[in-house]
Amino acid sequence: MTDYLRISAAPESDLARPARVRMRDGVKLAADVYLPGSETEAGDTVLIRLPYDKSGTYTYIPLIAEYFLGRGYRVVAQDVRGKFRSEGEALLFVNEVCDGEDTLDWIVQQPWSNGRVVMWGDSYYGYTQWAAAASGHPALKAIAPRVTGTSLGEPVRRNAGERDSSVEWAITYLYPVSHFHGNDTFLWEPDWSRRDFAAQVEDFLTAVGDRSISYDQWYPRPVHLPRFPLGTPFAARSIPVLHTIGWWDNCAPLSWADVAEIERHPAWAAHHHLRIESIDHEGYELLGEPDDRVVERSEEQVRGLLPRTLDPALAFFEVYLRGNGSPGDIAPVHWNLAGTNEDRVAAAWPPAGVRTAELRATADGGLTTDADASATTEIGWIHDPGDLVPSSADDAFSFLLELPDEAPLGDRDDVLAFSTAPLGVDLDLAGSVRAAVRVRSDGPVMDVFLRLLDVAPDGTALRIARGQRQVTEATEPADLDIDLGQIGYRVSAGHRLRLHVSSSDYPEFLPQTGTGADPWAGGATAVNRQHLMLGGPSGLVLRLPVLEGDLS
Repeated sequence: MTDYLRISAAPESDLARPARVRMRDGVKLAADVYLPGSETEAGDTVLIRLPYDKSGTYTYIPLIAEYFLGRGYRVVAQDVRGKFRSEGEALLFVNEVCDGEDTLDWIVQQPWSNGRVVMWGDSYYGYTQWAAAASGHPALKAIAPRVTGTSLGEPVRRNAGERDSSVEWAITYLYPVSHFHGNDTFLWEPDWSRRDFAAQVEDFLTAVGDRSISYDQWYPRPVHLPRFPLGTPFAARSIPVLHTIGWWDNCAPLSWADVAEIERHPAWAAHHHLRIESIDHEGYELLGEPDDRVVERSEEQVRGLLPRTLDPALAFFEVYLRGNGSPGDIAPVHWNLAGTNEDRVAAAWPPAGVRTAELRATADGGLTTDADASATTEIGWIHDPGDLVPSSADDAFSFLLELPDEAPLGDRDDVLAFSTAPLGVDLDLAGSVRAAVRVRSDGPVMDVFLRLLDVAPDGTALRIARGQRQVTEATEPADLDIDLGQIGYRVSAGHRLRLHVSSSDYPEFLPQTGTGADPWAGGATAVNRQHLMLGGPSGLVLRLPVLEGDLS
């Protein structure tokens, strides 16, 4: 029998007025409507559309709505289609454009609405903002998506003839059978000591008694229903965006992909404001208060966090919705220099003055600026599907809750480690971190994981950037340009930079079987010998964006 925890809808908030919003196909979506004391007066509305229970404790929507109410907003919090109190089938991503548009239509027809709506929210309810924007609805005046992306949750798709692509997260196929399997939430994990994930999902579905159409659309025969039937959001009418990204958000690559896309659309870029914070996906801060490092926050703790979370959006809405001030009052880029708790502003990202510095890996485990320091050589390590490199955090979404020390991973035989000497001065990094590597394997498919660490004088190590790529036809050498993401971080004098190279990060990412077989289905495994080139024109080169200081 598969064990799971089933979570149903919580009682609706006493502050809210329940409503049922009719969609174009007749399905009714449940909403909580929060109105200020003068319910007959028309005003601005904040719309929040989420799949995590509009009345539940996980997202604290009633407390958030109360905070917006205190600033004169009406608030509509809505369970998306098929979730909790809403009708319809829970189909991940594909209905949010039309349902968002229909909900906006309904709002502007209410006597308490003045026809102006903004949206706010994290993760999936950041994604629903992009979906509503893709509809081009004229009532939507601005959005404030946090820790999300337009391609959120999309399975990896390999293009024909492509040798390398992204590595698949394990959560990709688990999310549909936990958060989009009918109205309720099912908290369930597979037995990670086994590799037959597809079979375990089938056992779970049998235990629950029905299937998940969200899972079935992706595995084993993907359908790939379009999530944006009218085209990408950036092809729609542009609206102002306050775009919040966390340095340690595991979904940050999706956010940065949207930033790059916005830069290709001048109408969107003209009123795009980027906010980068030292947070993870669940909002834990790098230098947060120790009392905040708890899995379940008290109501008092949540109220204490609301100003940090909501005030930037309120200031943004004040300008772009209510016309109080000018867009120039809000910096194009507001970013936190991690490790210092110092907030900075910039006209663009990366900030002006950034230069690229190169570090080369050497056979003796060094990272050096000396281009001639290492003769050409090839070193190797083992990828053993029966002894995988463990993920450093139990929950990748709450990385900063755990703040794991990654130094011990470098002691494993299947992890290569390269380190600089202790830095003589503080080093401020701001921008894109990339690495050029040449690799090969004696197995058909190879995953390459790179982790950049800040190593303190006491030997503990904090991961500050990471990237990974998958290579097919891996028996032939592959030259990879690996994106380790964006960074805004101070490495203090006396600290070292260290780069870990490995072939697994489990269970956050699906591990290779060593045979080329589908890692989600499992089956026979084989140990592979992996190879990395050092020195010469094809040796490992790490490229860092230096704002202040140097690597001496």
